[in-house]
Amino acid sequence: MDVRSIVDNRILVLDGAMGTMIQRYGLSETDFRNEALKDHPHDLKGNNDLLSVTRPDIIREIHSVYFEAGADIAETNTFSGTAIAQADYGLAADEWVYKINYESAKIAREVADDFTRREPSKPRFVAGSIGPTNRTASLSPDVNDPGFRAITFAELRNAYKLQAEALLDGSVDLLLVETVFDTLNAKAALNAIELIKTERGIDPPVMVSGTITDASGRTLSGQTAEAFLISVSHVNPFSVGLNCALGAEQLKPYLQTISNKTEFYVSAHPNAGLPNEFGEYDQTPEEMAGEIDGYLKEGLVNVVGGCCGTTPEHIKAISELVKNYNPRKARHVIETV
Repeated sequence: MDVRSIVDNRILVLDGAMGTMIQRYGLSETDFRNEALKDHPHDLKGNNDLLSVTRPDIIREIHSVYFEAGADIAETNTFSGTAIAQADYGLAADEWVYKINYESAKIAREVADDFTRREPSKPRFVAGSIGPTNRTASLSPDVNDPGFRAITFAELRNAYKLQAEALLDGSVDLLLVETVFDTLNAKAALNAIELIKTERGIDPPVMVSGTITDASGRTLSGQTAEAFLISVSHVNPFSVGLNCALGAEQLKPYLQTISNKTEFYVSAHPNAGLPNEFGEYDQTPEEMAGEIDGYLKEGLVNVVGGCCGTTPEHIKAISELVKNYNPRKARHVIETV
């Protein structure tokens, strides 16, 4: 079943944080290595995407508990799955990048299909997570040389293309370009996906989710929520939304802007509130669901879930809440957005 066939009927629930769940396992360097990596010269601990290869049992279990909690869509364990991000661990080679993304998609696919077989009335879907990378095409990392760029558009596009190809080969249902803090990076990812669509003659749904970094209401590269929307609308995405950086309450005004300005479906997966002084998230599932209730009452979203600090308990609270509401109705935008 295609996700596009049910999104008008009910609000879909995205899963919660992968990193938060992985931290619960207290993993060591050994968990990030297998026979092929036993003599790898770089430290690998912290390369969570690699666990899809070295500890697939953990990733499978995390997907399962999120589906048990009521999630409709699981994100693959590939937030840092590009060669650009994997270079930090000495794993930028095409074979490793492809393997990490393909195996991540395959694991999520198997778990989703198992849950769909058990509960055909609630089909489960897989979204291929495509993160922002640790380089930015719009900003200089050198304050003394504002014109310098650490990455080119072509390098980004090529890295994203390999990642997206592997995710599609692993049978994801959607592609999720998420946590966009630099829209030029996102444009490289979207361009790569458009190339794949043409080459393969396919049209997978593409979700695009930006991140508002602080109370200024702008992305890191300086765009407002509306400007971000305008910048990605040319590819006719399945959905446009926001995630990360802020809690549900702080994210709401920017989500309202996007919802009121677009005819696309709208998604949101905020953090579990704002981090405390230790970088931890204290917002309870009930508190977060209470804030997301405001989204639902105003009809702002079609897809909702959780980002940093969220757990299966948060997703369970959200999944129970959405049963009481109808999904957002597409806006017929008259003004040029």
